[in-house]
Amino acid sequence: MSAYRPAWMTEDLAIFQESVRRFVAEELVPHEERWAKQQYVDRQTWLKAGEMGLLCPAIPEEYGGGGGSHAHNAVIAYELARAIATSLGTNVHSAISAHYILRYASEAQKLKWLPKMASGELVCAIAMTEPGAGSDLQSIRTRAARDGDHYVINGSKTFITNGYHADLILLVAKTDPQQGAKGLSIIVVEASDLQGFRRGRILEKIGQKGQDTAELFFDNVRVPVANLLGPEEGKGFAQLMQQLPEERMFISMNALGSMERAIEETVSYVRERKVFGKPLLEMQNTRFKLAELQTTATIARTFVDDCMSKMIRHELDPTTAAMAKWWTTHQTSLIVDECLQLHGGYGYMIEYPIARLYANTRVMRIYGGSNEVLKELIARSL
Repeated sequence: MSAYRPAWMTEDLAIFQESVRRFVAEELVPHEERWAKQQYVDRQTWLKAGEMGLLCPAIPEEYGGGGGSHAHNAVIAYELARAIATSLGTNVHSAISAHYILRYASEAQKLKWLPKMASGELVCAIAMTEPGAGSDLQSIRTRAARDGDHYVINGSKTFITNGYHADLILLVAKTDPQQGAKGLSIIVVEASDLQGFRRGRILEKIGQKGQDTAELFFDNVRVPVANLLGPEEGKGFAQLMQQLPEERMFISMNALGSMERAIEETVSYVRERKVFGKPLLEMQNTRFKLAELQTTATIARTFVDDCMSKMIRHELDPTTAAMAKWWTTHQTSLIVDECLQLHGGYGYMIEYPIARLYANTRVMRIYGGSNEVLKELIARSL
């Protein structure tokens, strides 16, 4: 199934995919177990990824990137999920955060930050979620109060991917609490040796254990007003809404890679596993289940490929992206669960890939906008 080439996959992208696959197999997969125990990747891994061109592949070359398109980010998202290599937070760093900077930052900011993000010298995070505000961004309480040519920031963030390593943080804060969504702004926080800023604990999760997910705290942190992302305050909510369709497509690519890997693992397992003296694959229930799962995966692949083609042409609308994200992540959960069941007791053992897929994919229905919120957004378009 991984050999399938969609319409948007050019020859150059296919070559890029092979290089990604080799890097993942050689530099990530062998360390995943160790990273899961320490809860973060080695800092050197970011530099290696930068050397191989896996960071910021869709950022223009004049800013140090690969000069490609979001198709390159989608290939990386798919390959990482398919390999069950979830520790390196490239989606957040390259596919999401770098493009906020590319789209909204000043020329000086782009030249300052993007080349070092592409090399891995700077690791980037985006800090939206708070203890009391997740998918409902208007409930954010972190405050950035203007004081001369600085913002004074107070508040906290949680569930922040790359939070442990992050040198740059795209912080979503309220610059005008009286304006609701129109009072939100994104401020780039340069975190190194910043007074009043501290990282909390790395959060222990049921899956994706090697991908550092941290709490961040801001106590009277002073950040230059020049670090505002965009020419004026109050544009943060609009910026987030403009970028979320792409983010949701990368999650859909993660979901697609996971469901296809789950089916591959299960087909291989049931061919070897014997029950009542014959391979489990010869049982009609097994064959029928796999037929159902393969059909769903094929439908998912077709839908996602169509959305990807639209995204590359800049024609993907937010509603369709929301549909893709909620449906593919929901189906992935169902597929992985059925595949685990066909593994029997071994499916519950973490040494088996299907068990890690089960733990890793559950969060897909939560981040990038919970599936319940996405259904509400879709319903509003009817």
